[in-house]
Amino acid sequence: MAGSRFVPDRGLTTRMILTMALLGAVYAAFVVALVLVGMPWWLVALVVGGFALLQYFTSGRAAMFSMGAHEVTPQQEPRLHAVVDRLCAMADMPKPRVAVARTDVPNAFATGRSEKDAVVCATTGLMRRLDPVELEAVLAHELSHVAHRDVVVMTIAGFLGVVAGFLTQAGLRFAVFAPGRRGGNDSGPAPAAVALLVVLVSAVVWAAGFVLTRMLSRYRELSADRAAAYLTGRPSALGGALTKITGDMARIPTDDLRRVEPFNAFFFTPALSGKGFGIGSLLATHPPIEQRLAQLADISRRLGGGG
Repeated sequence: MAGSRFVPDRGLTTRMILTMALLGAVYAAFVVALVLVGMPWWLVALVVGGFALLQYFTSGRAAMFSMGAHEVTPQQEPRLHAVVDRLCAMADMPKPRVAVARTDVPNAFATGRSEKDAVVCATTGLMRRLDPVELEAVLAHELSHVAHRDVVVMTIAGFLGVVAGFLTQAGLRFAVFAPGRRGGNDSGPAPAAVALLVVLVSAVVWAAGFVLTRMLSRYRELSADRAAAYLTGRPSALGGALTKITGDMARIPTDDLRRVEPFNAFFFTPALSGKGFGIGSLLATHPPIEQRLAQLADISRRLGGGG
């Protein structure tokens, strides 16, 4: 976040480093375990390395494609570009590419491996519902993700779960079609047994990666709210946008919400989510709206009620 005027967040930096370190340890144990249960090392390297490169270089494009988003010029979307220009000047950061997703689901997201590759996207449903001050607050939230570089951290963190999920499914299919040996002098574990061990290891790794990334995801949303509130000086505008979007989300057809639900972790608000502070919220991509609004109200008080 060098050079950015967004409020620095040492807690977020610490959590990102810790999460990456823990995921690195899980990743190393994952590779070793797969080799020990009989999976050829070259196949492990090919699968894990291939997925890592694919996730790193294509995740941004995949998100844009899946959302039906496309980059827009200042001539096509002057209002949106004007807001982004103003925020980037306030934050003293490079302007990312600007995109629009033509869907009535009111949301926004940021993606990209770096500031040079970053894209900030708003949906037409979001722009239609929010007034200029609220839209600015939401886009400030998304730009803070770019400035904090937590988009790329979440992308890297998510790849391990993708690999583990793929190997779990592949192992289950292989176990079905590769029954154990029925006799003979062949030594070594049966193919089906190896496949089931791969499934077990992959499932454990997937669960560990899932919990770690969800914990980081919830904290980074609170961090982005704080950064946006302090940059704009209007925490109440962000709170108003959050309340308005969450309320309007209930009026969107469930099928439309389910189509975009896989990208919840990158959205300003989740398309589908539980409410309150129950057990389900521990596995959520975002903190409960009550927690986000309480934080913004506290910031407003610190700013002297000028939010």
